[in-house]
Amino acid sequence: MTDRRARRHDPGRRDRLIDAARRVIAERGVAGTTHREIARAADVPLGSTTYHFASLDEVLAEAFGRHAAAAADVFDERLGAATDRDSAIEAVIALIRDDLIGSPNDLVMAVELYVAAARNPALRAVTQAWMQRSRDALERHFDPTTARELDALIEGLVLHSVLSTDPMTPEQIRHAVERYLR
Repeated sequence: MTDRRARRHDPGRRDRLIDAARRVIAERGVAGTTHREIARAADVPLGSTTYHFASLDEVLAEAFGRHAAAAADVFDERLGAATDRDSAIEAVIALIRDDLIGSPNDLVMAVELYVAAARNPALRAVTQAWMQRSRDALERHFDPTTARELDALIEGLVLHSVLSTDPMTPEQIRHAVERYLR
């Protein structure tokens, strides 16, 4: 009889792999994300990635889905706390300034998702679900057309902040949002 190692019961491993994938994507980009790098970051055997996920695309979809859900939760929280249009405008400004631009890893994840979604329909579904949740949160205070346009303005302001060598100041962000909404 062969001595077999007992399989470790590790119910949180799949979640840890998704979180590790998010860190690897933020650090190395989608192009540098491999099963091996994810396993290393999660401190698990390489085989765990293929045990829990059918493909690297599945891991990426789960990681980006978790990122998008977390960002949408912030939209929900900020706009859910607003009680009127003026406080909703302040919530949008704070969302951009403090939440969306405030986290370098989240910014890199968002840009990586946009680029990957341009080529991968499964990831495009992730971005569409994220946009819909963002718009739903915005529609608590703004009509659907304004919410859609405001969502695009928010994304543009965030992308300009990430990609510019001369990003907009908090005052310029405030001015852009107020100019559109007032």
